[in-house]
Amino acid sequence: MCIDLHTHSIYSDGTSTPEELVGLALSNGLKGLSLTDHDTVEGVEEVRRLGEQAGLVVVSGVEISTTLRQYTLHILGYGIDHTDQVLHSWLQPLQEGRKKRNDIILHKLQALGVEITAEEVQEISCCGQTGRPHIARLLMAKGVVDSFDGAFRQYLGRNRPAWESRFSYSAAETIDMIHQAGGLAVLAHPAQLDPEMRVQPLLIRELVLRGLDGLEIHYPTHTRKTKKKLKALAHEQNLLVTGGSDFHGMTRPAHRLAGKAMGFCPPCSLLDELTARLNRRQP
Repeated sequence: MCIDLHTHSIYSDGTSTPEELVGLALSNGLKGLSLTDHDTVEGVEEVRRLGEQAGLVVVSGVEISTTLRQYTLHILGYGIDHTDQVLHSWLQPLQEGRKKRNDIILHKLQALGVEITAEEVQEISCCGQTGRPHIARLLMAKGVVDSFDGAFRQYLGRNRPAWESRFSYSAAETIDMIHQAGGLAVLAHPAQLDPEMRVQPLLIRELVLRGLDGLEIHYPTHTRKTKKKLKALAHEQNLLVTGGSDFHGMTRPAHRLAGKAMGFCPPCSLLDELTARLNRRQP
């Protein structure tokens, strides 16, 4: 059996409801699941309740964009107390930063002659955290671009005409908050930092000094060679190994939810190791 510890829902930039996500996990034969929406834990309780009713092992999660020197990193937090009010307060500046960036992006698009409004974006988003993926979907619907990736290449990606940065915490602050909320901090899709794997060894060692607990090694675009290098780094630094599809639904069809029939199957042993480490953190 397989697990999937990296998924998104309508509460950030995914297209599936928690109920749909759990249903798909069951149909794919998954044993374990984690919802890791961007900068929010709004859907975690619903997935936990629905998943556990259906016999799934559910791990609470979140994905946070952060920075270390010139690099933008994504840190996954597993086993966090999603009801922790300190965590909720800590996430608020990230959520406000998204709102401010959205407004600036829309103004830039309007200045470029693209007819687009905040109300239209909100209709696409419907709930949770609204971001660039929702704007990309609206640009597609309006025929401004011909694909989701095209929206980022033409307008929304870094250094593109409508690009805008947003507030983020440092990697050290992010790891510390995940620990305070009772969780483990894992670097998401490490190979995206550098496909040639040149910067990762030093960067990961630096993150370990800041408290990093694990690496997401099982990931759809990680090659066998990449996984071998990452596993060596994980062994060297005594890091937890995790895996997930980064499932977003229809916006990223190449990232299908894990499952044997899907050709991507992080093993259940990873969930056992994650649970064991979380248990060791308990007082």
